[in-house]
This record gives sequence, C-alpha cells and structure tokens, in this order.
Amino acid sequence: MSESAAAVLERVAALLPEVASGAAERDRSRTLPRHQLDLLSSAGAFSVTIPVADGGPGGGAAEAFEVVRLLATADPNVAQIPQSHFAYLRLAAHAGSAALRDELFGAVLTGERVANAQSERTGRTVADQATRIRHVDGGAVVDGRKFYCTGSLTADWIAVLGRDEADVEQVGFVRAGTSGLTIVDDWTGMGQRTTASGTITFEGVRIPRSHVVPRAETVAGPHAYGAFAQGLHAAIDAGIARGALQDAAAFVRSSSRPWFEAGVDRAEDDPLLVQRFGELEVDVRAAESALLVAAGAVDAVARATRDVVDDLAREASLQVAAAKVLADRAALAVTSALFELGGTRSSDDGLNLHRHWRNARTHTLHDPVRWKLQHLGRWAVAGTPPPRGPQL
Repeated sequence: MSESAAAVLERVAALLPEVASGAAERDRSRTLPRHQLDLLSSAGAFSVTIPVADGGPGGGAAEAFEVVRLLATADPNVAQIPQSHFAYLRLAAHAGSAALRDELFGAVLTGERVANAQSERTGRTVADQATRIRHVDGGAVVDGRKFYCTGSLTADWIAVLGRDEADVEQVGFVRAGTSGLTIVDDWTGMGQRTTASGTITFEGVRIPRSHVVPRAETVAGPHAYGAFAQGLHAAIDAGIARGALQDAAAFVRSSSRPWFEAGVDRAEDDPLLVQRFGELEVDVRAAESALLVAAGAVDAVARATRDVVDDLAREASLQVAAAKVLADRAALAVTSALFELGGTRSSDDGLNLHRHWRNARTHTLHDPVRWKLQHLGRWAVAGTPPPRGPQL
C-alpha cells in the first residue's frame, strides 16, 4: 500500500528546524545544503507527487505546493530545488514512455532527485532554445549548453530542454554522470546562493529513445502544467515572506529597543510596530490563502471531465497568476520591512538578515508578475483567456 501524502508532509514539517539550522552561514559561505536535501529525500519529500499506481503517495498540487512553501519558510534555497523536480516529474507522468516512468519514478521513490537544464543565454528571449536533441540509432544525442540549472550540482537526473530535427521541443532525461555531461559550479547570484545551480554542457550525450519526452502537447494542453510549475514558484515566495516575518518578530523580541516616544519598556509593545506587523501579516496570509485556492484549482483539472477541463484549466492559470502576484508582493514587502521593524541593529552584516531580501529579490525575478497582471487584466476586461504555456 502506498504511503499517504499527508504522512510525507508531517515528516517534512518535522525536518524544518534541521533545514533552517545553519541557513545563514550556508548563504554566507555558499555551502550547498547537501545534508538537508538528503534528509528530505529520505523522508519522501521529493516523491510526494509520484502516482499511487506507480507506488507513490499520489500527492497533487496541494501537496507539492505545501512541501515547497514549508521548506521556503526555513531556507528558500532548499525550497527552489524541488520546483524543477516536481515540474519535470509531472511532464513525465503526462507524456513520458512507460519505460521512463518505471525507471524515473522508481528511482525517485528511492530518494533520487531531478534537476532542470532549461535556460540559455544566447537566445533573443528566454524561450529560445539552441540545444539539440537528435534521434539517432534507436536513441538520442544531446548537444548544447545550459545556464541557471537549479539543483544540478546535487541531482541524480538532469531534464534537458532542446529541439529535435523538426524543431519540435523535447525534454531528455539524462542520468548524472553520463559521458559528455559536464556541470560547473558557477552560480553567482546575489540571492538564492545555495540552490545548487550551475552551467551544464552536453557534448554528444547519448540517452535511450524512451528517455525523450515531447513537451509541447503537455504544455499547451488542458493539463494546467504551466499553472502547476508557476504555483511552485509562488509557494517559494509565500514561504520566504512567512519565514522573514517570523525572523523579524524573533529579532524584535530578543534584540530591538523600543522607540522612546512609544512610552513602553519592550519593542514588541510599541503600538505602531504592532500595527506594521499586522499589516504584513495580512499580506502574508493573503498570499498563503491564494496559494491554497490556486492548488485546489490545479488539482481540479486532474479530476475534470472532458466537457469542463478547458474551463478549469483556464481558471487554474488565473488563480495561480493571482497567487504569484500576491506572493511576490508579500515576499518583497516583508523582507524590506524586516529592517524597519528591527531597527538599526538588524542591519548588522553579521546577522545576515539581508539574505531574506536578497533571496526574495532574486527569486521574484523569475517569470515577472507584470505579465501575470496583464493576463488577469485581459480576462477581467474582455474575458480573454490566458495562453497555455510553461509560464502560466
């Protein structure tokens, strides 16, 4: 009998203190969270979405979003690593061969992890792909160069996006250590510094034909694939907001002095400070609530009958877009206000509280929310449904 997804969530929640421990120092020294990731793999965190039919817990968007949100409250670097993992497992579930699903899902159930190799620096836009996945001799060969490959330095599988001979998008699932695959530890972002991201070069990398998955049908179909992937990003930002607010409150209780005009003995009794915390709590709760609604909308698509699936897929994209806007705003607001709340002492570089803002500012650059607002606005004004794609 498959273990329940609820049991996995309980174990993840129990591991949060271990994930949070040392996060500030890992950021400072750019030490990758290998130990934390291995603990989470052993706890089944990365296998929570494996279908019951394949021996997994059968969790959906609700469970995947919650795993990521919980982890982001403790260390958003750790939380970003399962984002691509869950997204590409979903692609394999929708469009992968039976052989790939058997091998990949079985490996994930033993604790293995999937990383992405998607972005490139040479295209006119981030959607352009120069990497090639050519079908040869009953298999395929991958050639190309990828950047910002989140999780790749600690992954067991690399999901690489490229185009075939007909210029059709394909995803190749490559085992780490395959000949011709080289990963360089060169991520230098100011935030999300320990997401195990690197540059990957593929030089004549051979993979079985069964490990090549067509991407277009899943992304463009009524599967809420893009909404699922974007919801995971919203979960990271909502978690960053909650974690930063918790740290701000802890700092105020332990270290802040009250402003003399407040006439109180403790900073936490300053009514203006309490008011500001209340405003930020509303922002964070709004983001968390929207994320729950969005997860339910994405999961509804998987249960839908053919006559309503298009409508539900549209609604899932809109709900996730709204959740992402709210999470983006909450993460940036709280991580900036943290210093306003904590006072001058909170800016001490030794505390490394600025990592919260650096993480939020870096991660919220992913898929800009101004385009989420465009799609929401077009729907509100003219009833124009959002496009289907990996970003919505």
